[in-house]
Amino acid sequence: MIRFTIAVLGLFLWTGAASAQTPVCDALTGDERRLAGRILASEYLYDCCDETISRCLQAQPPCSLAIRLADNVCRRVAAGHDEKRIRRALSRRARSMVGSGSSAEIDLSAAPSIGPDDAPVTVVIYACARCPYCTILVPELYEAITTGELSDQVRMAFRTFPIRGHEGSTTAGLAFVAAAEMNRFWPFMLHAYSHFDEYSPERQVEWAVAVGLDRQAFEARILDPATRDALVSRKKEGLINGVEETPTIFINGRHWVGDLETTELIDAIEEEKVRVKGER
Repeated sequence: MIRFTIAVLGLFLWTGAASAQTPVCDALTGDERRLAGRILASEYLYDCCDETISRCLQAQPPCSLAIRLADNVCRRVAAGHDEKRIRRALSRRARSMVGSGSSAEIDLSAAPSIGPDDAPVTVVIYACARCPYCTILVPELYEAITTGELSDQVRMAFRTFPIRGHEGSTTAGLAFVAAAEMNRFWPFMLHAYSHFDEYSPERQVEWAVAVGLDRQAFEARILDPATRDALVSRKKEGLINGVEETPTIFINGRHWVGDLETTELIDAIEEEKVRVKGER
């Protein structure tokens, strides 16, 4: 009964005050605004404030996570997501950001990475060289971290994880590992993903040459048993950490089980940076 009363009060407060806090929500009208208000008045924050999102927005100053999640909800409402989908996404995000109390054991000593080593947030992505969705998500995260909104704030490391159901995953995975060991992983990966539909074992050798690798050295590295051992080691590490599909992402050691959308991931990474740096 108490929580119901709080929810109703939160909805009343939100309809009159949230626009001053969240421009994204202010853009909603009619049924969209009522749907967003109902969700914000009944969903609780998992950090920073112990009340519903709408009530946490009324704090002075408001908790940054309340503003972030309010914008997230309103953005989803504007995109046409239904109430069940939005609540489910909030639940998965909460599980991802709070975590289970233990961090994944990931050896990044030899992993290809971008961003500063001392960044407040480390993102690890397990991806298959023949994963169609990885061809979208990984390059977009790469751009955000190298030249976009996450520049100089995040370190991202890549772990090759071949998926048996993806045709050519082992051969393509060996090429990814070979390119990493020859210090040309990121150009090769981006080139391979941008030419995903043109793949063949022979074509990937041409891709290696296109990004500045020596043909014979690259072919020899692919055939080197040590390269296969390295790929198997990455696969085993991923399995130990619960990786079953790609892409699978860890944010500061916590398994991300939320939506695999670039906008959502960037927002969650920025949230983690704020948390680590104590800027709530």
